[in-house]
Amino acid sequence: MAIHSLTTPPASSLLFPPRKLIKSSFIQCCKTQNESIELSTNGKAGFPEKSLQKQPSSNLPPRPRRIILVRHGQSQGNVDESVYTRIADPKIALTEKGKAQAEECGKRIREMIEKDEADDWKVYFYVSPYKRTRETLQNLARAFERSRIAGMREEPRLREQDFGNFQDRERMRAEKAIRMLYGRFFFRFPNGESAADVYDRITGFRETLRADIDIGRFQPPGEQSPNMNLVIVSHGLTLRVFLMRWYKWTVEQYEKLHNFGNGGMVVMERGFGGRYSLLMHHTEEELKEIGLTDEMLMDQEWQKFARPGELNYDFPMLNSFFTHFKHEDCQ
Repeated sequence: MAIHSLTTPPASSLLFPPRKLIKSSFIQCCKTQNESIELSTNGKAGFPEKSLQKQPSSNLPPRPRRIILVRHGQSQGNVDESVYTRIADPKIALTEKGKAQAEECGKRIREMIEKDEADDWKVYFYVSPYKRTRETLQNLARAFERSRIAGMREEPRLREQDFGNFQDRERMRAEKAIRMLYGRFFFRFPNGESAADVYDRITGFRETLRADIDIGRFQPPGEQSPNMNLVIVSHGLTLRVFLMRWYKWTVEQYEKLHNFGNGGMVVMERGFGGRYSLLMHHTEEELKEIGLTDEMLMDQEWQKFARPGELNYDFPMLNSFFTHFKHEDCQ
């Protein structure tokens, strides 16, 4: 087989100007696979997430002050379930009451942020692509002038649980009754999703969100502020699953949760150690109304003071799950 020369061919034979070729003496073989990975920079362009593990934590941008979860305002489907038989779920709109609820929610969010008495605060929005959530965001955002909105992103993984295309009203009622017997988390609707399926896609969104937070995508370099507020506009079940995934709640704990009202919000606020806790904004009574148990509230109290990366080794669920511990107290 012929050995080709490494010399540069005549410029006239090239479509582009000649480039300097690497001499063969510079080509080295790596001794190990790890060495190959360390020497290579292939693939890092455009993917700053890949360099996070080498970035000292002291150089990370400040975490947003809050992650605010907003359920869409009242929709046509909330008023009349028969709408689902003739209008595709993603195309169902808000009622006039729903628009007013969204606008009022925006005002409440602004009032909450302004109590921080910070001058450089902004909001950044993630929104489900469904019509009712987009309309909620449009009305909610009326409370903010352009200079306060850092940006927005439509995120399909925040969509509603899929109940299966156009819905037969009577069959859907029967399926929902069966769901209560089977279990709300694992029951899958025909041609649709279970809450467990939603959990899987929310896990992917959570990783994207954490990467966005660690990289500081919300503001340009040099303008990053700890007074950023993220607002996620989505659906009741999807937001419950998001909370379950973020705080690592069990299936049993999830099944005790309730939707918060249309146009309502749940606030995850940065605590004293840097983690997000529901108890930074809400009272225990408010959280019990949506289904949090005493064990879950104890963990939220820990979240108020814990630092990112820390584990709660005294997580109260250990004592309730492992029943043999009670015998140790008697010895």
